[in-house]
Amino acid sequence: MKIVISILGLLNGAYMLIDGIFVSIRGKYIGPEKPGPWAELFYKLNIDVFKLGWLFIIYGFLWFIWIFVLWTYRDWAWGYGILLSVMTLWYLPVGTLFSIIIMVVLMIWKQKLGL
Repeated sequence: MKIVISILGLLNGAYMLIDGIFVSIRGKYIGPEKPGPWAELFYKLNIDVFKLGWLFIIYGFLWFIWIFVLWTYRDWAWGYGILLSVMTLWYLPVGTLFSIIIMVVLMIWKQKLGL
């Protein structure tokens, strides 16, 4: 289970970090000209999604920190993973899917370990 959620966290973090750097330098996200469905949430708040590179970079680093914390057996790894997953639910569709899977696995893991 730990390997699966680590891979999902790594994919989430790496993509967000790379996309954040890319949009900061190029003024567009990797992929199609129009960002994914997540951008609609920001458009409704009148936020220019092409100015959010810093947010993606921060999220990327937060995911990498979580993977480190998870593998170094810190007491707060479970709570941090849940919190970060909840904070990434807006990143439709892939970030949302990965975050839900990570939360479900963490909840199952907690029940099995009796944490």
